[in-house]
Formats: sequence, structure tokens, C-alpha cells
Amino acid sequence: MEIMISTSIIGLLASLALPSLNEAGKRARSKRFSHEIRTVAHAFMNYSIEEGGYPPDSTPGIMPKGMSSYLESFGWNEKTVIGGQWDWDHRVFGIRAAISVYGPDWNEDLMEKIDKTLDDGNLASGDFRKRSGGYMYIIEH
Repeated sequence: MEIMISTSIIGLLASLALPSLNEAGKRARSKRFSHEIRTVAHAFMNYSIEEGGYPPDSTPGIMPKGMSSYLESFGWNEKTVIGGQWDWDHRVFGIRAAISVYGPDWNEDLMEKIDKTLDDGNLASGDFRKRSGGYMYIIEH
């Protein structure tokens, strides 16, 4: 009987703790994604300064031409911490240059939380916004 009560108490405590742990994990991934997208944006800005312009547009998950030395320790071809693929957008979606995540696993509510960290909290405006199939961080309008 004591074992059943102890097991029930442990189960109840675990069920109370799991949502908090899940939320903490999302916050950590959100911060990591925000840091990574800023880091990548700086790499593209450095490329632009050194090469006199940005590399051509590329396909999601494919390293843009000329960027391998700027992103050598970054997992561009790997899935992002929020799911989906990294994407380089050059002269598309009405902007000059942006880093995107194409096909993320996170829903719009979670992406708005990232937007509050990076920008204005509104996915329809500012430098971090929704685009077709994903979200972009604008480097240059």
C-alpha cells in the first residue's frame, strides 16, 4: 500500500513538473535560435563588406555560394533548433537580403515569442517577419 501511495505521489509531482520543463526547453531553444540567426546575419554582412555584395539566392538547406569560409563552424545544412532548414534570401520577398528558416516545426505563437526577442513582436512588420513557408530576419531592406 505504501509503495502505491509513493508511486502516486511521484507521478503527481512529475506531471506538475513536466509542463515547466517543457516551457524552459522552448525558452532555451528560442534564445539559441535568436543567437544563431544574428550570428549568421553578421557572417553575411561580413561577406558583403569583403566581397562587395551578397551571394546569390540559394535553396533551403544549401550553403550559399562563397559562404563556407564565413560559416565553417555553423551547421547551415543541418536542421535548425526550431525545426526546418536555414535559407538565404537575396532579392526575394521584396527585400534585398535576409536569413530565413524554411519550414520550422514551431507554430506562429512560438514564433511571435522569438520575434519579441529579435524585433517588435509583430510577425507582419519589422526585421523579423513571416514569409512564404517560413520566417525571415531582414539584414537589408
